[in-house]
Amino acid sequence: MSKSITSTEQTVSPQQLRQQIRSGQHKGNTSGFCHGYVQCNLVILPADSAADFLQFCKTNPKPCPLIATSEPGNFRLPTLGEGIDIRTDIPSYKVFEHGQVVSEVKDISSLWRDDLVAFLLGCSFSFEEALIADGLEVRNISEAVNVPMYRTNIDCTPAGPFAGKMVVSMRPFVPEEALRAAEICQRFPSVHGEPIHYANPEHIGIADINRPDFGDAVTIKQGELPLFWACGVTPQVALEAAKLPFCITHSPGCMLVTDLKNSELAVTVE
Repeated sequence: MSKSITSTEQTVSPQQLRQQIRSGQHKGNTSGFCHGYVQCNLVILPADSAADFLQFCKTNPKPCPLIATSEPGNFRLPTLGEGIDIRTDIPSYKVFEHGQVVSEVKDISSLWRDDLVAFLLGCSFSFEEALIADGLEVRNISEAVNVPMYRTNIDCTPAGPFAGKMVVSMRPFVPEEALRAAEICQRFPSVHGEPIHYANPEHIGIADINRPDFGDAVTIKQGELPLFWACGVTPQVALEAAKLPFCITHSPGCMLVTDLKNSELAVTVE
């Protein structure tokens, strides 16, 4: 469980937070940090698998909304922020070999190769700011924990070796608040957009709402029901199925915080 997030930490700049991550000062998840700025999920894989993974993202835009990609071997992402180094600027990385997690590390500089391509995907942490601005409580932020995430029975559309079930994130709301949350999130298709399911977690294959597969459980108060969004941990399930010899992702909840503004991703909904 994370420590409470202070107002100073909420308003720290993305550049400052990335430096804290790089130096080892910040080691935890990034939920609630750098209000107003886009956070991204990460997938890094060899260039010979990049075209198939790009197609997987295009055919599954809800869980895999693509924000940016790198050139092979380039660990800089100038379109997302000055000085970003994808090897050092995320609090924790998962290293996969043949579909299995073999290590979880704080720095991937020693693992970097000239054939690696980075994919940056939209993250629900970006729309949490809009929910809070509208007066809604985002429970994982108010309880200072990582958002709960669950494997479901919802199939993704396959592309090449990439396939698998969708992962969802959850935030609890009473019914009228859930409707407001859905309306707000329609404006942010680049960070998963509107929710995909409300209540009845068993209908999407979740046996125990209090035992998330990733992240932390949160309190569901009387009268509240779980509201589910497609989640950027879904690619990690697809990587398990693809069994690539080598790839890297962020650890759930530990995002790349960019210099892009959340407001830049908002669209007008008629």
